Amino acid sequence: MQKKLKMERPSAAQFFLHFKTLFPYLKEYRRQYILGFIFLVIVDAAQVMIPQFTRRAVDFIASGSFRIGDVLVQALAMVALMALICLGRYLWRYFIHGSSRRIETEMRRRLFDHLLTLSYDFYQDHKIGDLMARATNDINAVRMAMGWGLVALVDGTIMAASILVIIFIQDARTAAFAVLPLPFITILILLFGRTVGKRFRRVHESYSAMSDTAQETFAGIRVIKSFVKEWWFTKKFAGTNDDYRQANMALVKLYGFFFPFISFLSGLTSLILLLAGGIRVAEGLMSPGDLVALFSYLQMLIWPLMGAGFMVNMIQRGAVALARVNEVMDTVPAIRSPPPEEAAVPAESGVLRKGPLVEFRGLSFAYPKGVRALDDISLTIEEGTIVGILGRTGSGKSTLIKTLVRLIDPPRGTVFVKGLEVSKWDLKELRRIFGVTPQDSYLFSDSIRNNVAYGLEGAGEQRLIETVKIAAIDQDLAGFGRGWDTLIGERGLTLSGGQKQRVAIARALAGGAELLILDDAFSAVDAETEKRILRGILDERRERLSRGNPFTVIIISHRVSALRHAGKILVLDKGRVAEYGAPEELAGSGGFYAKTASLQRLEGAGGGNGV
Repeated sequence: MQKKLKMERPSAAQFFLHFKTLFPYLKEYRRQYILGFIFLVIVDAAQVMIPQFTRRAVDFIASGSFRIGDVLVQALAMVALMALICLGRYLWRYFIHGSSRRIETEMRRRLFDHLLTLSYDFYQDHKIGDLMARATNDINAVRMAMGWGLVALVDGTIMAASILVIIFIQDARTAAFAVLPLPFITILILLFGRTVGKRFRRVHESYSAMSDTAQETFAGIRVIKSFVKEWWFTKKFAGTNDDYRQANMALVKLYGFFFPFISFLSGLTSLILLLAGGIRVAEGLMSPGDLVALFSYLQMLIWPLMGAGFMVNMIQRGAVALARVNEVMDTVPAIRSPPPEEAAVPAESGVLRKGPLVEFRGLSFAYPKGVRALDDISLTIEEGTIVGILGRTGSGKSTLIKTLVRLIDPPRGTVFVKGLEVSKWDLKELRRIFGVTPQDSYLFSDSIRNNVAYGLEGAGEQRLIETVKIAAIDQDLAGFGRGWDTLIGERGLTLSGGQKQRVAIARALAGGAELLILDDAFSAVDAETEKRILRGILDERRERLSRGNPFTVIIISHRVSALRHAGKILVLDKGRVAEYGAPEELAGSGGFYAKTASLQRLEGAGGGNGV
């Protein structure tokens, strides 16, 4: 079984370890990042040069004897630098942010592809809303870290180092007084970084909970409305929405203290410079231009200080989000195809050992922390036969089918297809053998045509018409607004239960699978429609047999009427084989089959479905 995603809060060191998973992306886009950082450095160099031109212009004016041309030269030089800054900013944004967007797209694609490989049990243990939050909100936070976070780190480091070097070269004594508040800012940034990660984790978790509540509500909107429970789900969503607000407010309060306090400390540097620098100018130890330049540099130093907090914000948030994404990516599928070198038969060869189409050998299976669903099932199904399965709810009928197609993994040496153990099959090749209509007739938000042709490559129009006729959905097409092309809404919302089942049957038939499995596929159709579908399936079987292409059918049903064409019927009770034989044999045995047939015959006489 796949491990359940952990929700504990990782340490700060573990946060940054998660970024190693981004190295392949950084390697792929290293040229774009290098070009982006080159232009970022050019922009920073141009910015730190501007106060020097300001210094010269002020000194020219303060001298009392200057030519307008001297000042104009400085102004034109500043305009040229500003144009260079404008161009450089465009280019570093193009390369760095463009790369971060591409990384975001690639990460989301890989996450989606990986989710498709994960097994049935993974989705039983994890909520869809949480997985959607990881694929959207969390990956967006990673993109911000790879974009703005890296820019703030590099830009802030270069700007702060350059400015500090320049002001100390220009006037070390005045600079020493002006930067006295900086150590306090550094300490504050470190404390901020330790706290913000915990609060970001809480924000992402509460967003996942809110997303899951919304997904669950809209997926079950029919049930909610039928039970008039809108008020309860409104209250539930309001609770998760309020949790998300409170988590964000806790983060906002931290920002509300941090950034104004940084501004206050940076303002102190200007006050200190005004006092210390003013005295130096009055004593003739510093020119007015030098003081103006120092003021400009200290104002420019505010961004690296603020950027440090911004960088901590983005990196911490990205690390938290990346940890959540990596939890999914690190999950190994519980059910997967064997490596090519371990496969008993390569998937493309089509050469298999002789044996029955399906064979169960002493199959026993229990779900984790649950009762045994199947107990010592032994059964052989030959090609071209029709087998019925009957049993009470919870008797193990659907579990038996899931082991066959490896939606759940049976114990080794218990389930065989064409003489080959199912664990040794390539999954795609194994599942192509079966056409399955599950109990939950899930349909996609698409047209009827596309739902029937789902998964087929180049399905011909004639084949689709044939399968729709067999499934008796053709009689309903005229009633749909656009016929074949009618959109049926999410999960088949606009169709009745019987129509959904018939579209699902047509979809299972369209692929021309060797073995058709109908898992309670007639529960929502009337007796006449059931008979028509069964006649169509029998005609399909005879037609394929005439072409030397055996067509096998397994019918799982609570209705004895749906099993009347089966050559053999398997009756399950609490996961065990209770009865097995031809319908006429079981009808006279006095067992569960006989009692069910008698009861349903009486119900049919009273107006229900007949046998």
